[in-house]
Amino acid sequence: MRKRSITLLSDGTLFRKENTLYFESGGEKKPFAVEGIYDIYIYGHVNITSQALHFLAQKGIAVHFFNHYGYYDGSFYPKEKLHSGDLVIRQAEHYLNEEKRLKLAKLFVIGSARNMERNLKRWKVGEDFPELLAELLEELEEARKITDVMNVEARIRQEYYARWDEHLPDGFKIVKRTRRPPQNEMNALINFLNSRLYATIVSELYNTQLVPTVSYLHEPGERRFSLALDLSEIFKPAIVDRIANRLVKQGIIRKEHFREELNGILLTKEGMRKAVEVYNKEMKTSVRHPKLKKNVTKQRLIRLEAYKLIRHLVGSQEYEPLVAWF
Repeated sequence: MRKRSITLLSDGTLFRKENTLYFESGGEKKPFAVEGIYDIYIYGHVNITSQALHFLAQKGIAVHFFNHYGYYDGSFYPKEKLHSGDLVIRQAEHYLNEEKRLKLAKLFVIGSARNMERNLKRWKVGEDFPELLAELLEELEEARKITDVMNVEARIRQEYYARWDEHLPDGFKIVKRTRRPPQNEMNALINFLNSRLYATIVSELYNTQLVPTVSYLHEPGERRFSLALDLSEIFKPAIVDRIANRLVKQGIIRKEHFREELNGILLTKEGMRKAVEVYNKEMKTSVRHPKLKKNVTKQRLIRLEAYKLIRHLVGSQEYEPLVAWF
């Protein structure tokens, strides 16, 4: 049975009855065969019974929670079943060794930048971007501190957004990236999709031997899976930005799908539903992998990226970030 992600946008209760999960909302009960669940994303006000949580833990199913505004709140992360003591040591070693950490941090930025470059070429804007990017990547090569690496990354992204705006319709310009709260519709859409991507990456990391709290570009933190932030740098332009661009260019997401709240702009429930629907479809889309010579889903590419990182950490193969060929 092919497993799938479950998204709950409505308020209700998630409970277990025998070997089946049920979601009760508005007087209706919807069953979910637990063997067919990969992970769960909860946006509504959902009560989860302890029996359901125990069941999810037994099956190794992560549950991701988002607040009323669509922001990621946290995850129910079952006990790790795949961790390797040797790999944990290798991960920590690459963080503690300044040279090794810098190398990985720069590679994440390079992967992100190349995917931004691909997007602009795809959208036929920013003809000057490759030349500018070459200069910024030279500066990146000279960086000797993580803060310097992140500063270069921020400047690359700023230049990228300015050129992406040339492709976006009026009323959906980014103008300037704003987060909590976003100050316009496009920022709200990007933020929402970035949160979803982050949670997706957390799920993929759970199914590898990697420790998700040990990272290289972003500082490890007590309350976040910072390695997911590292990997998201590569996949935000390759996945999120393309989805966001399509949603507004094709009129799937319109002005009516946003609301003013928190002194900013946020997606409505209907807007969230439409964005999640397209996101899920995109992640299930298969592409032909040039090295594996077989079709893999875009979500699977995240796991493959984690495997590439593992091979780098154990010294079997140098890490090369994904640059979207699709």
